[in-house]
Amino acid sequence: MLDYGLDMSGVELDRALSDLVAEGDELDALVSAQADWSKPTPAAGWTIAHQIAHLASADANVLIALRTPEAFDAVLKQAEAAGSQYADLDAAAGAAKPRSVLLEQWRAGRTEVAAELRDVPLDHGFPWYGSQLTAALMVPLRLMETWAHGQDVFDASGVARRPTSRLQHVASLGVVGRELSFYAAQLPPPSEPFRVELTGPDGQSWVWGPEDAVQRVQGSALDFCLRVTQRRSRAQTGLTAVGEDAQKWLDIARVFL
Repeated sequence: MLDYGLDMSGVELDRALSDLVAEGDELDALVSAQADWSKPTPAAGWTIAHQIAHLASADANVLIALRTPEAFDAVLKQAEAAGSQYADLDAAAGAAKPRSVLLEQWRAGRTEVAAELRDVPLDHGFPWYGSQLTAALMVPLRLMETWAHGQDVFDASGVARRPTSRLQHVASLGVVGRELSFYAAQLPPPSEPFRVELTGPDGQSWVWGPEDAVQRVQGSALDFCLRVTQRRSRAQTGLTAVGEDAQKWLDIARVFL
């Protein structure tokens, strides 16, 4: 069960949706200018086409969950049957499509997802993998995944990426999903509170947790987001940790199962 404990007002959801759209548009501009989608990305076996196919497939599944939740069982059964190869097989199937077809599918899907999530009541639950979600959680999750897979494409393209304030959504998921990291590593969740102090792209401070917490993590928001999405190893970041549990968290950090 995914329980990030995120709450949003309607205004906050609108802002998050705008950020989700902007994240997709930024990646769209990059891949549209790439003639060769067969370039390998940091994800083993995945090309640029695989990355876009994965995002397009996820959007299609979100639409199923929102529009026909009773049909989402078929998606879950397909994933269960494929096991650990599900994402690879799914991405490969999408990547085999012509570039123009895949691009249009991704564009249409993400536009429809944003429209559907904008109209869903904040407290309306719908099925997802191992959980019931609401729009307040799905919006930042879609943004996080778009950003993370987008980072793979930027890396493959050799294009520098300017961090934006949209990272705050990713960072928030990383912070509140701390227990997920320990769960995935089959470790008991820490009992002590954590303090996370990050510096945003424009120099602003993003802070979570009590000021007197012994367990502390500090660094740039970009490094933190790269770490929790597992796009960079801990050694490749400038993040610092104080406290045994905080040290362990940075070693095993993740924001998805």
